[in-house]
Amino acid sequence: MNTLTPYFSRTLVALLGLSLAGLISCKSEAESSQASAKDSAPAASAAQVSAAQAEENIRKSLMTANENLRIRKIQPSVIPGMYEVQIMGKGIIYMEENGEYFIDGQMLHLDGKKIVNVTDESMTGLRKDLLATVSKDDAIVFSPKGEVKASIAVFTDVDCGYCQKLHREVPALNDMGIEVRYLAYPRAGINSMSYQKIASAWCADDPRKALTALKNREDIAMNVCEGNPVASEYELGQQMGVTGTPAIVLDSGVLIPGYMPAKNLAERIGVTSGS
Repeated sequence: MNTLTPYFSRTLVALLGLSLAGLISCKSEAESSQASAKDSAPAASAAQVSAAQAEENIRKSLMTANENLRIRKIQPSVIPGMYEVQIMGKGIIYMEENGEYFIDGQMLHLDGKKIVNVTDESMTGLRKDLLATVSKDDAIVFSPKGEVKASIAVFTDVDCGYCQKLHREVPALNDMGIEVRYLAYPRAGINSMSYQKIASAWCADDPRKALTALKNREDIAMNVCEGNPVASEYELGQQMGVTGTPAIVLDSGVLIPGYMPAKNLAERIGVTSGS
């Protein structure tokens, strides 16, 4: 179980381009008066909001704040009345059942002397499920010549310096029995020059050779073919919470952000360098 290492270092407000006032509107004087009256009256036992009603409330509140949000899933959290909201490209936030208040940050569980990161566990499960939907045929795969001891999915951008550095580690990873499955994640977005380059690698007669050339900062023929998987893989990365490249995802759904030398990466995923 992880400790207090934060998964998201940014606030929801910055991510969504929203101010807090955009999500939670200030109450009018009339509403405030009503609230004061309620506070002075005996507390009434409000009926519990159903899961379906809570989802409707939360979805309506968020979409009113920003109609461009793409909400993947809303489900009850371990805290009664609090819901986990998975927002594509933004990660997880928590909202109460009326959709008026939200918490942007980690949910942690005190389990004896251990601190369990509930948010990270949810994201790990989500990534594992999403990764299982990816066809190997849609990846650019560098496989070991012998036994495959482990495989990793790497979201990559051809213009990223650390992606290029990691690519130089691929032969060493292969020698240790680690298969590298590249998925496209052009950081500048779809229809950018980075997209044109990486899509051309996927569409090349020899994708591995073309991708390697781009990682070596060499030019290749531009050929963005129809039906290439780059856009869908870019969206997949957003759903998994990828915010930069390289982003290494293990079969378990664990995300390892950034560059890591082959030896350290092998140790991290439990593969020894011996044959």
